[in-house]
Amino acid sequence: MTDQALPPIKTVDHKEDLYTAKPWQLIWRRFSQHTLALVSLWFLILLALCAIFAEQVAPYDPFKVSRLRTLAPPTAIHFFHEGQFVGPFVYGLSRERDADTARVLYEVDTETVLPIQFFYSGDKYSFFGLFSADIHLFGVDDRREQINLLGTDDLGRDVFSRLTHGARVTLSAGLIGVIFAFVLGLTLGSISGYFGGWIDSSIQRLMEFIRSIPTIPLWMGLAAALPIAWDPLFVYVLITLILALIGWTHLARVVRGQFFAIRNEDYVLAARLAGASEYRIITKHMLPSMTSYIIAALTLAVPEMILGETALSFLGLGLRPPIVSWGVLLQDAQNLRSISMAPWLLSPGVAVVMTVLAFNFLGDGLRDAADPYGQ
Repeated sequence: MTDQALPPIKTVDHKEDLYTAKPWQLIWRRFSQHTLALVSLWFLILLALCAIFAEQVAPYDPFKVSRLRTLAPPTAIHFFHEGQFVGPFVYGLSRERDADTARVLYEVDTETVLPIQFFYSGDKYSFFGLFSADIHLFGVDDRREQINLLGTDDLGRDVFSRLTHGARVTLSAGLIGVIFAFVLGLTLGSISGYFGGWIDSSIQRLMEFIRSIPTIPLWMGLAAALPIAWDPLFVYVLITLILALIGWTHLARVVRGQFFAIRNEDYVLAARLAGASEYRIITKHMLPSMTSYIIAALTLAVPEMILGETALSFLGLGLRPPIVSWGVLLQDAQNLRSISMAPWLLSPGVAVVMTVLAFNFLGDGLRDAADPYGQ
């Protein structure tokens, strides 16, 4: 009996996959190895979904006032009652007033078990003005009780519902402001660095003038000049545009320096000799070489816009009620008495910190992944 030769075993060469992978596949491969950046990406995706579908995620109307539930503490979620598993539920609250200080005190009523219902039919809302509905992600089927995951404010409004709706305004202000700032920064910075001469001098003087304007007096003057009767939505758009007009100068200065460094490179000179237009040289050859920096700067500029809107609204110089943003919500925690009696009012500040850190970690991961010299 003759031995038959076995077919050779095929081995997978991962290096060949790297050689044939597309640029976005290489970027994703490197990015997926950055744990903090990956976790931050999923956190920001979840936050964006909560902001878009704030009406459905929030259990109550953010403007709903409950006089009998002012400054109520956060509601704890339980799964076991008297040693038996009954699913997610909350206990009721009993309300009484201190005879000496007249302060309202709350105690957990362990006799009242309120099961948490998902896709609960509660307060009616209008989803972006498209249709009316009353379905919420969760809630309790008791008109006398509420589920307040982050407590209530001094008017009895649910802080979690207001925080969810405020994420929509704060995040959109940051994203829209960054888009406007990046369009200005990339356009003017590239023109200044590529052409030089009197064009460069004019743009540099404009940037120096904008950077020399003191921001706090500027906002104080704008806050005093804006009529109170103006539509809050118009004020929101105006503040976003002003943030963008002030925040584009840093990016433009860096882009100008990069263009000065690479405008005499061989590939730029080859494109110019080949008859490529100035627009094509800038957009197809020079800007793509700065992809890693542009991506990192984009993700790092969003938290700066968020912090700017939050700080201005906190100081009363930005957005004002009835608009709900994280900066407006932090106005309720401006005094020591509120913090000592209701520390949960600082939850918008915690949300700002977590969001800024997530954007920073995401920016670090994208910068390393998009670096053409990275391994």
